[in-house]
Amino acid sequence: MRWRGVPLDLLLAVSGVALDLFTTAHAGDTAYLPAEANIPLGLLAGLPMGFVRRWPVPVTLYLAALLAATDQLGSFTSNTAQILVCVAVGVAGFRSGLRGTVVAVAATITATAFNIADPGIAFTANTWMYSVLLPVFPAALGAYLRGSAGPLEERDVTPDALLAAGGVAMTVLSTWTTWHSGSQPVWVVGLLAVVGGLSLGVARRLPGLVLLAQGVLLLCADTYLNEAVNTCVILTLVAVCVFAMRVASWAWTVAAYFAGCLLTSIAVVGEGTGITPFRVGVLMTLVATPVAIGRYLGMRQAAAAAERLRAEEAARAAVAQVRADQLAERERIARDVHDIVAHHVGAMVLRAGAARYAAPDGPVADALSDIRETGHQVLQDLRDLLDLLREPEREPHLLANPADVVREAAERMTAAGLLVDLDLDPATDQAPLTARASAARIVQEGLTNVLKHAGPGTRVSVTVAPAGEGLSVEIRNGRPPATAERPPAGGLPSSGRGLAGMRERVRALGGTLSAGPDGEGGWLLAASLPARSAA
Repeated sequence: MRWRGVPLDLLLAVSGVALDLFTTAHAGDTAYLPAEANIPLGLLAGLPMGFVRRWPVPVTLYLAALLAATDQLGSFTSNTAQILVCVAVGVAGFRSGLRGTVVAVAATITATAFNIADPGIAFTANTWMYSVLLPVFPAALGAYLRGSAGPLEERDVTPDALLAAGGVAMTVLSTWTTWHSGSQPVWVVGLLAVVGGLSLGVARRLPGLVLLAQGVLLLCADTYLNEAVNTCVILTLVAVCVFAMRVASWAWTVAAYFAGCLLTSIAVVGEGTGITPFRVGVLMTLVATPVAIGRYLGMRQAAAAAERLRAEEAARAAVAQVRADQLAERERIARDVHDIVAHHVGAMVLRAGAARYAAPDGPVADALSDIRETGHQVLQDLRDLLDLLREPEREPHLLANPADVVREAAERMTAAGLLVDLDLDPATDQAPLTARASAARIVQEGLTNVLKHAGPGTRVSVTVAPAGEGLSVEIRNGRPPATAERPPAGGLPSSGRGLAGMRERVRALGGTLSAGPDGEGGWLLAASLPARSAA
């Protein structure tokens, strides 16, 4: 249950009880019930309205049954039940499906027919039409609001609830003492008062329809219930104000203004009322006031919406500028790397190639060939890296099968002097490509670190095997062959970023990496790569 709607449910229940107390305030004893029964019947009629939002169809059926029962008992609570059952069937049309709405409307039509019918009086076609249209109209209105009305930009319904509550409170409190004095039944006058007030709750969504409804209600009050004319004039002016606030067209606003002037003049000008320019000016000023207030509020809302739009556009522009700056920085880095690193690596490859053709066959020629091939591979990897820097959205191109990369790294390090024992499980080909590519890079970096820090002649075992849906990588090297201190093998520089880079690569996949002494004078590097990267 959504407890944040409990205050509204309590308000509906209290309003239903209060409405019955107003309609039965002047009621006395009936043929079947004493006057003291009005309060319990008011509770029975009003309290179920607290559940109408959650169970509209059952509440409608209950109120229909209560309407028929109170009508047979001659209780004035039947007037309240007739009003509330129309409100409940409207809620059923808004919140329930077609089948539930049809059941609720059918029950309400039957109960309304019982309420209208009098003993000994024939049931005419007009009576049947009245009994059918009275429940069908709120149900159709509820279904229309559910399916066709578009939502407002602002989602806060507090203004709508305040408008509806204020409208109902004003209409009921200002007219309930005169409901018995008109020619119409009490429940008809009460229903019009409640509907007229509730209609303000949808005025922001349907300003034109609500203004039309208030105009019709004002004309009906002027014809059948003069005591309620002033209240209807106030409701009409409120509807004009909301219309001016919600409709941006000046032409429609002017039309609503003249319509408000016409309706107000019909209501306040009687047969003996003299028409003077001063009175006309006062009336037009009176109607112009809510129009001016509505236009002012509408312009404030439009200015706030424009400010939000400008803020959103500024935020998008800032993000685009940051993105452009990042791309420009990437382009600059790519250009500098190409101009500096690619130049030197290219020169190294050319010199190694020239020396290879000049040198005799033997270990020196093999080393020069290896340098040349490695240089070509570095240049190709560098070009792919530069392309990725210039176009971050492109998919990185994998130059070779990760298994071939692992084997090539082991062969290259063997040629450099390490004693590499490679154990590459063929089942690793079933692992995801990202895991296999990361494993290949870890093996490359791990073997390079062994060559740098332990030196040639060190025995290394490399194991790459499946682990669940991912892979496990283990690189273990034994004790260096000589304990004497010496510079890194081959004079290779050490940046100190190799292990940190491997950790970042493994962390990006959601795996784990550990590195440290193995307790036997050697070093152990172990990594676990899952099949799917961490979110």
